[in-house]
Order: sequence, then structure tokens, then C-alpha cells
Amino acid sequence: MDSSSSCSSTWSFLITLICIFLFIGLSFAGDPFKFFNFEVSYIDASPLGVSQQVIAINGKFPGPTMNVTTNDNVVVNVRNKLDEELLLHWSGVQQKRSTWQDGLPGTNCPIPPKWNWTYQFQVKDQIGSFFYFPSLHFQRASGGFGGITINNREEIPIPFDFPYDDITIMIGDWYTRNHTSLRSTLLAGKDLGKPDGVLINGKGPYRYNDTIVPDGIDYETITVHPGKTYRIRVSNVGISTSLNFRIQNHNLLLAEAEGSYTVQQNYTSLDIHVGQSYSFLVSMDQNASSDYYIVASARFVNQSQWQRVTGVGILKYTNSKGKAHGPLPEPPQDEFDKTFSMNQARSIRWNVTASGARPNPQGSFRYGSINVTEIYVVQNTPPQMVDGKRRTTLNGISFVNPKTPIRLADQYKLKGVYKLDFPTAPLTGPPKMETSIINGTYRGFMEVILQNNDTKMHTYHMSGYAFFVVGMDFGVWSNNSRGTYNKWDGIARTTTQVFPGAWTAILVSLDNVGVWNLRTENLDSWFLGQETYIRVVNSEPTNKTELPMPDNALFCGQLGKLQKPQDISYATSMRGNESKFSFMMMVLVSAIFVVFQ
Repeated sequence: MDSSSSCSSTWSFLITLICIFLFIGLSFAGDPFKFFNFEVSYIDASPLGVSQQVIAINGKFPGPTMNVTTNDNVVVNVRNKLDEELLLHWSGVQQKRSTWQDGLPGTNCPIPPKWNWTYQFQVKDQIGSFFYFPSLHFQRASGGFGGITINNREEIPIPFDFPYDDITIMIGDWYTRNHTSLRSTLLAGKDLGKPDGVLINGKGPYRYNDTIVPDGIDYETITVHPGKTYRIRVSNVGISTSLNFRIQNHNLLLAEAEGSYTVQQNYTSLDIHVGQSYSFLVSMDQNASSDYYIVASARFVNQSQWQRVTGVGILKYTNSKGKAHGPLPEPPQDEFDKTFSMNQARSIRWNVTASGARPNPQGSFRYGSINVTEIYVVQNTPPQMVDGKRRTTLNGISFVNPKTPIRLADQYKLKGVYKLDFPTAPLTGPPKMETSIINGTYRGFMEVILQNNDTKMHTYHMSGYAFFVVGMDFGVWSNNSRGTYNKWDGIARTTTQVFPGAWTAILVSLDNVGVWNLRTENLDSWFLGQETYIRVVNSEPTNKTELPMPDNALFCGQLGKLQKPQDISYATSMRGNESKFSFMMMVLVSAIFVVFQ
């Protein structure tokens, strides 16, 4: 064979190899994958100086922060080493087309003890600060939570100078009793009582006062460099206490709220209610004569009686000249007047000029000009007796989670699992316990008025969407209240506060097919029935609006007989994709090396 023929054969072989490689590469092309392994177990800890059992992720309390980027495919292999069933909920992640991955009892069967199960979802068209937590059996009261950071893609600018570093802070009220004890208290018809303290990143308070804080408690210290600006993400992962967050002598420049960039405003402190997340830009511009207090204190309570329910950490400059000392920075002085807090909430507005992923209902950012297609006035009440049990309600209904998840029942066309009859306004007559859900219209535009007739603050969360917070006020909502709505730059978020004796109005575009939870984030009221679901169905089923049921779906309730023995092959196959791609790279490189020898 002459040299030209040999050369021709060589190049033909190479071209064939490259074509094969490109074909396989395209098979795995698209948005990147991020893989996480979560081992959920109990560990012993003493965050408030009392030894107790807490729920850890990979031995850590709180769990690790999941750092991902817009449109990443996220794969989380969960190993349940608890002694009870488990689901993990990714609060604020909208699960576009993928209600199967939401990790709530209305959509998923629980992961049995000692089992593995793999979540796979895409953080489609989202940025921002969120958190995950266990959603069953009051488990969040024992931990199991951690942060979720969704970054902009590199080609999408952020509306501020890139910060020096990113810091995640989890704050929340805390009891020295574990979740099983607290759960028993609620089931016995009793209140939980005052929390024992507030944790900052799973740790108790710095000993700022020898009388109030016992010796030997581990506290959170965040070390920073002078002259730098940090992005600090703060989530209230507690049970039921609204917290005021502040850093001594530092302004908090609000930059983002649960996936929406905000109009940037400075706050000396901000009220963060249960389930809410914010990110601030904080400039380290002080003289570091000493360390500085980081404080999360209970709101709307008698401060003299709740002094111990205060989380205190330390902000430490690298050139600090000494320890923090003296009194804590003062909270807002409005124990009995919530007007300041409401005005603060109203001041949080959407940055409508920022680039990046954000809600775009019906192809228009002008949500205020879209016609509303359905209206729900959703009213709560203080706990009351329903069928002989102490329960909480929405519109007179205390929700009962079905043994067969709603989405699974739809998939297998089961009858009688739930009722599509959640009332559009509060029912008259005695309350009742039912599995009653909202029949949402696909691509409809829903107005929901959340009316808080309880005596305490509530926050409400909706899975699957970011809704627009367009109004809030004291008193009872009426049609005339729409004249006060913000129709231009109301913040788009997933959790909103509703003050006692007040209302909050939200607008949401029902463009995400699935079964989505609407609940109070106050864990005690949620546990006792203050929730429902919104069922959104495309009458022309297609993978473009909802992904198929995953191959590893768990079965329970009426479908429990379909459940196969534990099988972790799905998790293995996901990691196998990475290996296959690496293997093909090695094959190609080896072939080229051989050809040119």
C-alpha cells in the first residue's frame, strides 16, 4: 500500500472515530450535571448546652450547602439512616415539569429507613438563595436542613459588583427536645411553648451576657477580610418564630429575595420570617477595634421574657483588635405595633431591570396587566377542635395527607384519593378534616388572598412557582383593596409573611404542570393541617410540560403492592454516565496515539 493510501486510511479511521465520539458526546451534551450524596442520620449535639439528638447530613449539622448554577441538572442520592421514613424538600426550587421530585407527601412516597433513593431535577431558569429540609414527621425541628445557592450562568451579569466571597447563614428557633417529643406534644393537643433559644448555623449564642448565656456553648464565628464586600445569604429554617437579623455597626444592602434580585436598599436590620431567605451585600468597612455581634432575635414578643431566645454569633475581621463586648445592637422597638415591620416588607421591591432568570408570566414581565382567571380567599384561624382533635385549618378545612400521593393517584387513575373541591372562600359551619385540593387551570393567572385570622405571624409558601407579592395591609381584605396593589415591581418570591389580623395578596401564573403544595411555613400549624395542594393539569399531556414518572418512583398506599425491593441501580447508572464519557475520551486519545505511532 502506498503512503497516500495509508494516509487516506488513517484519516478515514480518525474521522470515523471523531464522528462516533461526537455522537456519544451529543448524547451527554446539554446542561451540566451536579452530583451529591446525602447520608441522613442522627448525631448527638449540644447547641444550647444540653445534649440532644439532631438530624445531620453527612455527619454535619446543618447539612452542606448545595452550590449549583442556573439550568444545572442536580442529582442527589439520599441514604436514609433514620429510624423513620424520610422525604427531602427543596424549598423554593420550582421543579419545572418535575413535580415528582418535590419531596412532599402529596407528590412522593417516603423513603423507608435504611433505603437509598435518588432525586434528579433541574434548577431551570432560576437563581437565588433557598434551603432544603426533611418534610415529614416534624423532622425539621431536629435539623436535616442546609442551604441551596443557585448562581447565575457566567454569561449573565449580576446587578452588582462581584462579591469577594459568599457566606450562608441558617437561623432559626430551637428546642432542646427533639422532634419526636415535640410531635407528641402537638398530637396531645398542647402548644409547644416558648423555644429554648435561637441557633445560627447550628450553634448557640456567644456569651455576651454571663447571666443569660451559660459557659461552654459553641458559637458561630465568621472571619472576613477588611475592605471586602461579601454576599451573605440568610434563611430562617426555624419552627414558628420570626427573627430580626442584624450585624453590629454594618449595613445590610439587600440584593436578592428567594430568586429575585431586589431594588438595592440598606437596612440596619431586617425581619426574616419562618421559611424566608434573603441575600445581602455587606461591606467590611469598620475599624475592627473589636469583633462584631451577629444577632437573630425573636420578634413581636416581650423582650424581657424572651432574652434567652436570641442567637448571637461573631463577625471577626482578620485584623480584629479584641473580642466583642457590651450590649447587643438594639432590635426594632415595636413589640405591640407591627406597622414598622409591614412597611419594611412593603419596601422590598423587584429589580425589573436586572438580567438573569426570573418569572415571565404569559411572555410579559408586566404581571399587573394580566387578566386574573381565578380568585381564592384563603383564611386561617387559631387551632381548634376538629373531629375531637386539635387541628389547624384553611377555609375551614384541616388537610389530611392521603396514604397514596395525589400525583401518583392521578398517574394510575385511582378514584377517591382526594377531592377537587377546595373552597374559593372560607366555609360556613363547623370545620372538617378532608383531602381537599385546588383545581388550578393550566396557564391560568390566579389571585390568592391570604387572610390571617390567627393571633401570631404566619408565612405561606407555594411550591412550583414564584408568585408576585402585590399587597398587604391590616384588617379584612375586600375588592376595594385591589386599589392598593403594586402592579409594577412587587417582589417575586416563594414565601410571604402574613401579619396577624391582616392580609397579603399574591398573583401567580400557573404555567408549571403538577401538584403543588400551598402551606403555612409555621411548622406546628403545618403539622396540624394548615395546607392544601394546587393541581395543574395540561389536558394534552406531553413531555414538554411534564416529565414522565421517574423509573425509580416509590409506591405506597393503594399502590404499595407495586413496590419492588430496594434497588439503587438508578443512582449507579447516573454516575455511570460520567464514567462512560470519560471512557470514550480515553478511547479516542488512545486511538489517535496508536495511529500516529
